[in-house]
Amino acid sequence: MQRLAIAPSQFQNQQIILTAEQQHYLSRVLRLREGDRFIAMDGLGHWWLAKLEGNQAQILEPILQPNTELPVAITLMAALPKGNGFDEVVRYSTEVGVVAIVPLVSDRTLLNPSTGKLERWRRIAIEAAEQSERQIVPTILDPVPFATALSLAKDKNYICVARGDSPHLRDCLQNKDFAGSGDSPNPESRIPNPQHPSIAIAIGPEGGWTAAETEKAIASGFQPVSLGRRILRAVTAPLVALSLVAAAFED
Repeated sequence: MQRLAIAPSQFQNQQIILTAEQQHYLSRVLRLREGDRFIAMDGLGHWWLAKLEGNQAQILEPILQPNTELPVAITLMAALPKGNGFDEVVRYSTEVGVVAIVPLVSDRTLLNPSTGKLERWRRIAIEAAEQSERQIVPTILDPVPFATALSLAKDKNYICVARGDSPHLRDCLQNKDFAGSGDSPNPESRIPNPQHPSIAIAIGPEGGWTAAETEKAIASGFQPVSLGRRILRAVTAPLVALSLVAAAFED
């Protein structure tokens, strides 16, 4: 059954007020007709069975779906690559399971994103969450300087570096004693909660981090890690890093 992400403000008295874009998507793209059913998701872990009724939808009943979320809250901090490369970063990282994406402006960042770019990334995250049957839609923050992002510390923070003798991220993840408040994550939880471990992964731009940026990250509690002996593109490295985290924590 088709899924559609709905903003919480669109829910009114068992009705969903659809936007013009959502109406077009349901009727023209998905070819749904009056009375057809779809799954409405609020991006916060709740799903409902809904029935299309003109420019609205009737909520029929809540749906309890198997939990597809990782038992770890991953924040991806990624320096903006040139061109439209960040579109793919948002799409793939959403599919893998991040809960937040922080676009970074680093010393070697070439892209100066507009407001339209940010809105595009948020639409991509919604589409990817619908497609991959996520319970939540990742939060995409406004682009921030790398130094500012360092203050968004998690339980464990890693900065991926391309060269040197840093330990492999895979090996660092094998020891998960830092996991949250001490209790095991609840497998029935709909979304990551405070008991879940939280991890931040910082990925650099084309050309990598400057030495000064790496030093600042280390001083802020980030551990330098390697993703292997090969030099990865700025749009490939996030997928590799997040896949390693997902593999380490997936039930």
